[in-house]
Amino acid sequence: MTATEWITDIALVLIVFRQLREGRLDHKTFLLPLAIVAFVAYSYLDSVPTGGNDLVLIAALTAVGAALGIAGGIYTRIRALDGNLLIKAGAVSAVLWIAGMGARMGFQTWVEHGGGADDVARFSLAHHITGQQAWVAAFVLMALTEVVTRVATIFVRSRTVRAGAALSVLGRTA
Repeated sequence: MTATEWITDIALVLIVFRQLREGRLDHKTFLLPLAIVAFVAYSYLDSVPTGGNDLVLIAALTAVGAALGIAGGIYTRIRALDGNLLIKAGAVSAVLWIAGMGARMGFQTWVEHGGGADDVARFSLAHHITGQQAWVAAFVLMALTEVVTRVATIFVRSRTVRAGAALSVLGRTA
């Protein structure tokens, strides 16, 4: 793994660690993780291979990313206080986030330094995966999907919390 890959992976993990403390839900909550994965996608997603079973691999890992992201967004607490929305990642959300990011980092480290390259090559041959770019695309799209679905879930939930808070204020003044 390059220094840039380590930095981006660690930055994504630190985003959730930062949210373990309750803080204000603002534009940074949404823009920072999206900017990081946009950079990663731009840097590493040259193409999406479609030969053999490449799309099956890509779809499977993208689905895993979506499931992790949605679950992580659901297990993030959002509440209204004094006209502001506050966000706090719960333990489940943090574990899911770290599991997704850690799995990608672990897989890449295992392939590059742990002797897993031959195993992945054999698996790829046996399952008609055309090459390294299929794996890169699958893991990048998994990360991108995990981040986007988590952020989208938090956004939708924040609108619901904000609407509920507004209704409760209206109910008290009526």
